[in-house]
Amino acid sequence: MRGTHWSEVRAGLSAVDPVLLFVAVALATLTFPLRTIRWRVMLRNSDDRGTPFPWPPLWHAVAIGFMANNLLPARAGEFARAYVASRQLPVRFTTALASIGVERVFDALVMLALMAVAIAAPSFPAHTTLLGAPLSRLAGRTAVLFGAMFVVAFAVVLRPAPWLALFERAVRAVFPPRLAERLAGIAEGLVAGLEVLKRPGRFAAVLFWSLVLWLTNAASFAVCFRAFGLHLPLEGSLLLQGILGFAVALPASAGFFGVFEKGAQLTLQIYGISPSLALAYAVAYHLSTFLPITLLGLSSLSRVRLHLRDLRRVPAADTVAPGGAEL
Repeated sequence: MRGTHWSEVRAGLSAVDPVLLFVAVALATLTFPLRTIRWRVMLRNSDDRGTPFPWPPLWHAVAIGFMANNLLPARAGEFARAYVASRQLPVRFTTALASIGVERVFDALVMLALMAVAIAAPSFPAHTTLLGAPLSRLAGRTAVLFGAMFVVAFAVVLRPAPWLALFERAVRAVFPPRLAERLAGIAEGLVAGLEVLKRPGRFAAVLFWSLVLWLTNAASFAVCFRAFGLHLPLEGSLLLQGILGFAVALPASAGFFGVFEKGAQLTLQIYGISPSLALAYAVAYHLSTFLPITLLGLSSLSRVRLHLRDLRRVPAADTVAPGGAEL
């Protein structure tokens, strides 16, 4: 907020079109059911047919996870989501957590591809820098990083046995037998969560839903541009969501407050929007989209009979299902 002209912030907020802001919030909230659809493709039963799990438990886990990200620090919602899934479904906590990790790699690669579209567009200001480095270079290096993670995950899931054996030998050489056995069990669960990578049909479906998800999210930013009367090109929304996506990826404050606003400011300034007006946009968008998923998550938390304090615990790798069966 340093150097903010509050009169400009107030003027920007007072000029917002409430109907367009509502549409932007509705589009942003729609991304959470889309995430549930995609997760249902990724996370399957361990039977021979890979039967899809029912929708309601997956939705509750997604809603609770993103609510927890809003109310708890350090991206605790990712663990909360896996925890709720392991409580409601016959799936290991580590398997659910690994599938969320794969989601994040898909998200990163799709966002980077859409950012490349924005950077290549004629409307993009030439020689743009972010935090002192050319934006195109930052995007390229990030793409290489996530691409490498994807390749490693793909290599592991294609031939899991040698990798798991190597990992087990390594942990047994370093840790006491009981802890080494537990770590080996966690590794098995994580590899199970990568299963979607070697299923071409499901892989294509996850890629499709990832694209739908992030285009819908970008549309919410673009509609909010119009709500504020900002004359930004449509591809500016692709750049904004990419920068914000990576800004909030690291553990930060509950709800990503501060990180989100600064990321939006830096992006909108690229297109000539003043820091004060950019702050007004960021605060209005952030607060208005924060509320629906937080309320939906709290409702789901009540439905599955959990409390917020329960989400602070990360379950052990040997979590058992209701009835005592090992997951």
